Amino acid sequence: MKLFKFSFAITATLVTAQSVEVSTFAQVVSPASKGASGPTDSPDQPRPTPTTRPEMKRLLEDMKLRKERIPLPPLSESEKESNDPRTQGYEGRLGKLFLPMTNGARGYLNFSGSPKRNPAVPQPTNRPVVEEDLALTLDYGFKTRLFWIASRVNNCQYCLGHQESKLLGVGMLEDAIAALDTDWSKFPVEEQAAFALARRLTLEPNLLSDEDISACKKHYSDLQVLEIILSVAGNNAINRWKEGVGVPQSTSGGNFGAANASDQHAHSYLTDTSAPYLTAISKTVYLSDPLHAVDAAQTVAVKRPSGSDLATKLQEASKRPPRLPLVSNERAKEILGELAPSGAVPNWMRLLLNFPIAGKRQVASLVTAETDLQLSPLVRAQMSWVIAQQNGAWYSLGEAQNRLKDLGQTNEQIDALSNLEDASGNDKLSPKDRALLIVAKNLAASPVVLTDRQVDQALKLSSARDVVQTVHYTAMRSMFDRFTEAAALETDR
Repeated sequence: MKLFKFSFAITATLVTAQSVEVSTFAQVVSPASKGASGPTDSPDQPRPTPTTRPEMKRLLEDMKLRKERIPLPPLSESEKESNDPRTQGYEGRLGKLFLPMTNGARGYLNFSGSPKRNPAVPQPTNRPVVEEDLALTLDYGFKTRLFWIASRVNNCQYCLGHQESKLLGVGMLEDAIAALDTDWSKFPVEEQAAFALARRLTLEPNLLSDEDISACKKHYSDLQVLEIILSVAGNNAINRWKEGVGVPQSTSGGNFGAANASDQHAHSYLTDTSAPYLTAISKTVYLSDPLHAVDAAQTVAVKRPSGSDLATKLQEASKRPPRLPLVSNERAKEILGELAPSGAVPNWMRLLLNFPIAGKRQVASLVTAETDLQLSPLVRAQMSWVIAQQNGAWYSLGEAQNRLKDLGQTNEQIDALSNLEDASGNDKLSPKDRALLIVAKNLAASPVVLTDRQVDQALKLSSARDVVQTVHYTAMRSMFDRFTEAAALETDR
């Protein structure tokens, strides 16, 4: 098997310096739109970000009415006859029809952890059981709190609803969950440091600093800090998958909080909120004007200047010391076995392989996203560059840039990717490729900045398969950007 012969070979290639802006997302405060027919008021606008807990619950409940973004063919006879619910549901069919990899979207979850299973309680059939990695030591409830924070920052209301249920399932009470949004002082000091890291890694990975890592190292070992980073990076990936393809909220809330995990009964997120949290404004989401915040804020994309000299940033990444340990080249090859790449093992693999089982699974997920998708090598390299630019991920940007150079792209063509909205400056891009790259760009900036209209336009110019694979690839690269930049990896020579 030659799967791992692919590798991300990176050098600090210097290109024509051009002013680069990195998009993130912020909220311009405005009243929530009440009485809408569903969770999205306009196909041209992102969903609003709730700023209070009652409004958040209302929007979580509204997500059950969400319109699926990807049109699917009618169920085949074999799908109708199957007893596996994954073959009939929207998300399961997306993976089966359009993602040819064996792991597909499961590749986001290698570090999220699993609850302790009670053998007396029936387990749902659609949740995989994977080999345990004993190098992973952090508590499932703690990592679920990190998942909640990432989903809240990203306004991924599908994932946020599931984390609410999971936190109830591990014994957190309503007020404790509300405090995750408004008052971190209710939690141990070590968790507060981890929460801050999760928020920064989600919201502005390019600004993550040595100080952010050091604050966590006061309470956690190096490998535990890496486990936090990899868990949150995966959370960001699955946020982008769920939002990108438009998965409606399940009526059962994911069953995580149910006494019986196979319980499929409908539930409601519209539970009571205690007085201290009825009007408290979120301190987790980013608000442009928190002093005048109301129930919800309009989510908009904004430009944040960063990396005005691209060549300098790439040069800096070619000689920076990593913040976290890497296994040796020899140890990496030993773990990967016949799946190891030829030549030196790239630093991103050596970082992941601190966890020999979960890390090897993650390497496989990232590599198969490069080898098994039908998106062309050029489009994948262009997407990698656009996504890395959004995140200010210099290790990843250097890798993407070298791939583009190897594919014959000029500096001018690469620079034009900074402004996809200008069709005249991207006359070498086909309308199809440009539409897919806009999906990748906006989904990378924030899961909900990507609008229904932009997805519809990409569907008209390409296909459901291309759009679904673009969403999956963007999710995987958003994960890759976060853990490589958080670790300050030195570019591979």
